[in-house]
Amino acid sequence: MNCKTARWPLSARAALLLAGVAALGGCASYKPLPLPAKAQLAPGVAALAQAPAGGGPLGVDQVAALALANNPELQAARARHGIAQAQLLQAGLLPNPSLTGAFLPLLSGVGTVPAWNVGLSQDIKSLVLYRSRVRAAGDAARQVDAEIVWQEWQVAGQARQLAADLIVGQASRQAYEAAWRLLGERNAKAEAALAAGNVSLVIVAPGRVSLQAARAALDALDQRLLAQRHQLNALLGLDADAVVPLADHVDLPPFDPAAVRALLPSLPDRRPDLLALRMGYEQADEQVRQAILSQFPDLVLGGGLASDNSRVINGGPNAALGLPVFDRKQGAIGMANATRAQLRADYAARLKAAQGQAEAMLGEMEQLAGQLAAVRRDLPAARLAAERAARAFGASNLDERAYIDLLSNRYAKEQEVMTLELALLDRQIALQTLVGAGLPTAGLAPGQIVAGQNATPQGGAK
Repeated sequence: MNCKTARWPLSARAALLLAGVAALGGCASYKPLPLPAKAQLAPGVAALAQAPAGGGPLGVDQVAALALANNPELQAARARHGIAQAQLLQAGLLPNPSLTGAFLPLLSGVGTVPAWNVGLSQDIKSLVLYRSRVRAAGDAARQVDAEIVWQEWQVAGQARQLAADLIVGQASRQAYEAAWRLLGERNAKAEAALAAGNVSLVIVAPGRVSLQAARAALDALDQRLLAQRHQLNALLGLDADAVVPLADHVDLPPFDPAAVRALLPSLPDRRPDLLALRMGYEQADEQVRQAILSQFPDLVLGGGLASDNSRVINGGPNAALGLPVFDRKQGAIGMANATRAQLRADYAARLKAAQGQAEAMLGEMEQLAGQLAAVRRDLPAARLAAERAARAFGASNLDERAYIDLLSNRYAKEQEVMTLELALLDRQIALQTLVGAGLPTAGLAPGQIVAGQNATPQGGAK
């Protein structure tokens, strides 16, 4: 028996070598990314990213800027941008051709050499869908960016609201505490007089009730302020016990309802959530196109080269065509059309809700402004009555119960003014977030919101 060494022809060996080099050239290496062992909370404001130098009191917009730079949920959400960009990159890559080959050693028969074959083919249908897939991936990437910016809007608005609530609440606490102390002093004197038998329980009882109400109001305020501090710390990525120094006033310009109303017609072009829904609709529209184009039969074109055991070499083109006998993509087209219709309805509903919510909040603010103006008009009279009551009571011209009632009425009016001011301020900040006053559009890259760049009027308590 004549033994000969089997050798691949030069063309086959070159094709295999090229395929191997191409496969190895695009390999990525693995790098571990371990999970954090514990929560990485900052101990104080100075440890936060973009913390202002000097460590002085922070204004509302400074707090919002710190929240945008350090909020843990935002940092996690921004990672979606990289995923979307990787998906866009993947969608833009042309499908790889397929290389096939076989080596068939001679086992028996009249042949003299091993047989071999090499083939190269390309899926044509994937090329038909290529442009639509790229457009859909671009819409998906822009949708993710818009959703991230919308989340940034929410974080900025929440940070502003918490900072404003804490500033106003801390300022109003002085009035709550003053009322409690004054009523406590009066009640202590009344209790001493009751113990000495100089007054009756009927005289002392109103003071007790007012003191308990003042104490309950002060406790409720302290509880709310502590909860808001904890919420703000969580928003900034701080330890729960960290102290955020805040300014003693809310540094927002006066609110202009006309300027806000002027922004409402352009909401669809500026609100990131609406833009995200629009991008989702555009992606669904491309998916309808893809479903329709998918009716194109599966087609694979290529060519091959082969040699039999007698050194006869032949080659030529080849094709594989799928026959759409049973599956003509009816279900895929139906689902794509239904998804697009649903997203269109979602967009229309969100647009109506955004417009209605903004207009409703403007109406609520008008009501609150009217109520605040009325209470402010009543406040000087309540203060004057309390001062006169104090003088009359000191001269024994007014009984204890009337004096306590007039004094409590003064503090109640002052607290009502503060409550209405805070409610109006909260709605102004919320409305600013809803209409995007001073906030960038979703056309910007995620993370580009800069608190303090307010080109339009915002809310502010007077």
